[in-house]
Amino acid sequence: MSDDKTKEPQNQSQIEDYRRLGPAAMGPWSSHIWREDPSHMSFLMSRYKFVSKMLAGKESVLEVGCGDAFGTPIVLQTVGKIHGIDFEPLVLDDTIKRYSVDTTSRATFAVHDMTIASVPGRFDAVFSLDVIEHIPEAMEKVFLDNICASLSPQAVCIFGTPNITANEHASPASKVGHINLKSAETLKALLSSKFYNVFNFSMNDEVIHTGYSPMVHYLFAVGTGLKD
Repeated sequence: MSDDKTKEPQNQSQIEDYRRLGPAAMGPWSSHIWREDPSHMSFLMSRYKFVSKMLAGKESVLEVGCGDAFGTPIVLQTVGKIHGIDFEPLVLDDTIKRYSVDTTSRATFAVHDMTIASVPGRFDAVFSLDVIEHIPEAMEKVFLDNICASLSPQAVCIFGTPNITANEHASPASKVGHINLKSAETLKALLSSKFYNVFNFSMNDEVIHTGYSPMVHYLFAVGTGLKD
């Protein structure tokens, strides 16, 4: 790349950052989406932005099912630190390598199966996007119990998942993996088993709202007030 200055001076810092740090690297999950359906990336980023707004100011946050941690930096803009877990060693190995380049990162990662055990420590908040639909229904109670065992009493819990009513429009690969889809009502019922207050939100493409839930593509539930 040429050492010449950019024609517009405000762009020079971007060139210098690129020369110093190189291109930003994506992991296997997000790279596949970028190649196959790049517009879907905006949907993913909007989900993480919602989480970042809901959890703003939280110091210690647990991400259950972080995958290749594509959206983790968005949430890190508003919280102190994030510990991400996933049960896929291949993707976590890659995630750890990519994040290790940045010695200032406030994110840590570990291979962990939440259906087997809780994560040591107490977190101020937890979020889990696109995970519960992959957990067998018979195991969802222990999954949620283990999540809650890792939380402080005043913690906030956010689940995000595709709407069961939108399954007919899902890709063949999604239909294979989505074995436990929820409606707004069943998602709220699940979190209500562990939290006194649960708030539902709906999502179509990048837009998050409180509209008619049977007609939305994606669902959020936010739980507060952890039960004993």
